[in-house]
Amino acid sequence: QVQLVESGGGLVQPGGSLRLSCVVSGRIFRINDIGWYRQAPGKERELVAVITSGGTTNYADSGKGRFTISRDNAKNTVYLQMNSLKPEDTAVYYCNADIAQYYGSRFWGYWGQGTQVTVSS
Repeated sequence: QVQLVESGGGLVQPGGSLRLSCVVSGRIFRINDIGWYRQAPGKERELVAVITSGGTTNYADSGKGRFTISRDNAKNTVYLQMNSLKPEDTAVYYCNADIAQYYGSRFWGYWGQGTQVTVSS
């Protein structure tokens, strides 16, 4: 069994910062790419940032220059540092991890339950 748990969301004023965490646990052989996604009411879920097992990062235009994704492989944890937050960043943020549970097995994407981020004055 694999479980992802996000934390760190909350209410913040425009221009403020938050640091989200996602802890992966369970039967795991290897974690490949890990991504942060977000979904606002009435909108489709969208990619925010991705980090590979080697540490290569990619960002959606919406977060470039403001967001930073990182990972700690020893802790099976991925982070999203969000600075200069805007009201349009308000959404539920989810992490997704591509995980192989055994050597030679296929990678499968696992989702967390999400954490609410609200940016408002």
